[in-house]
Amino acid sequence: MRHKIFLAGATGAVGRLLVPMLVEKGHSVWGTTRSASKAVDLEAAGARAVVVDVFDAEALAAAMIEARPEIVIHQLTDLPKDLDPTWMGEAVGRNARIRDEGTRNLVEAAKRAGAKRLIAQSIAWAYAPGPLPYGEHDPLDTGAAEPRSISVNGVIALERQVVGAPMEAVILRYGQFYGPGTGFGAPKPGASVHVEAAAYAALLAVERGGGTYNIAEPNGQVSIEKAIEELGWDADFRRTIA
Repeated sequence: MRHKIFLAGATGAVGRLLVPMLVEKGHSVWGTTRSASKAVDLEAAGARAVVVDVFDAEALAAAMIEARPEIVIHQLTDLPKDLDPTWMGEAVGRNARIRDEGTRNLVEAAKRAGAKRLIAQSIAWAYAPGPLPYGEHDPLDTGAAEPRSISVNGVIALERQVVGAPMEAVILRYGQFYGPGTGFGAPKPGASVHVEAAAYAALLAVERGGGTYNIAEPNGQVSIEKAIEELGWDADFRRTIA
């Protein structure tokens, strides 16, 4: 089935891969970026570019209402290119703000536009200490100390707002990205996921599933059986063949 989709964060690590996947499936895609120069790339990939800042709540709502999407996909982050460690420290706070305030604006815009399904990017390393592997029903680390608490509290705020929205909710708890555009060519210790497989999970979530899913390669940190069984996800998926 073809859908009208509003993809927030369409030029990020996952978004730029997800756009052509959605277009190839026949979906009508509206993709957001804060950069007019990146809008050209979105249009070339077959999406309708929306230049907007998620913190401008009224502009975001106006764009969403114009699009009238059935499905909203939240892939917004604010991280430095290739996760450059020189800039990661200050980026953590900005990213947490997007997860909290940005998600709030996105959810409100989706409500006003009449969206029926909301798919959101989260992370798979925010669980509270406990027996491994962590399943989706295990608690998040509400007692984390700084600086970890900044990221974890942002994730908690994001997930609460997505689950509380009056529409079908899908939360994808991604492992740490590696692959093109991430700055990492190989998996990291713990829960990792190739960025193309991460985008594939979002593509599948357009039509399938509901609730929360760990999206990572097989590992001892998190359980991924739910994503395999309910979404039909494959951690080995690659859109491109080397």
